[in-house]
Amino acid sequence: MDALGLDLTRRLAADAGQAGVDFRAPAGEAALAEPDSISWRVFKNPVALFVGGIAAVLLELAEPRVRTGVWDHSSFRDDPVRRMSRTGLAAMITVYGARSVAERMIAGVRRMHGKVSGLTPGGASYDANDPELLDWVQATASFGFLEAYCAFVMPLAQDARDRFYTEGMEAAALYGATGAPRSEAQCRALFARMMPKLEPSNIVFEFLDIVRRAPVLPPLLRPVQGLFIRAGVEIVPEDIRMRLGLEKHGLSPLERGLVRRAGAMADRLRLPGPPVDACVRMGLTPDYLYR
Repeated sequence: MDALGLDLTRRLAADAGQAGVDFRAPAGEAALAEPDSISWRVFKNPVALFVGGIAAVLLELAEPRVRTGVWDHSSFRDDPVRRMSRTGLAAMITVYGARSVAERMIAGVRRMHGKVSGLTPGGASYDANDPELLDWVQATASFGFLEAYCAFVMPLAQDARDRFYTEGMEAAALYGATGAPRSEAQCRALFARMMPKLEPSNIVFEFLDIVRRAPVLPPLLRPVQGLFIRAGVEIVPEDIRMRLGLEKHGLSPLERGLVRRAGAMADRLRLPGPPVDACVRMGLTPDYLYR
């Protein structure tokens, strides 16, 4: 897991440098989430980020309007590694970046969303700034990262799980997701309401195939890339997995144990990067999140 953490750190550092983002500045400026938040604990773990990101994208692609917007207006098919890296940086800025930096970045995302609209193959219109779609994207991301952490790193009590959703409300509102779930129960209720709108698609399997073949993980961990991808499938709710035809794409009990060990090991890694830099910005010790 050292290799995964180092690789993630290098990519984030490169992207942050290109974007002019310094997680240590401005000194003392708070983030949208507090240092003692559940969010700061969850997002520091590279296994939870990778596995949770896979689950979140699968859930997004289950909704035809979101799927068309993502597939027709992004570089994922042509450059999946770069696309995933940029998405990871956006998540880091949202959680660990100084508030002023996060607000500027999110405003830029909203402007880009303003250019994304059209019709699905089925004839339904979509707009990337549609509050219903933004709520779905926010819910799927929160669900994916939290479930990955709880399943493969460390189980969290119900109040901590609910707190994770609540902590994301300010960022969600900035993105335009004003009706995003504030608790796990609200997230499950949203999933139930959206279920009639979810549908299978070959794009879901194209996404999985692209991610399997792309050099997402460092060479040392490339043999287990498929394992982490299946872990992402595993945490998608069972009824949605069945709707998408993914019921046979999860983990065996042995594989589940291997991913759990990897997640627990990764949680103890203190590497240079946004989580440590954000702690330093707030006047905390570099090991604050790793005690």
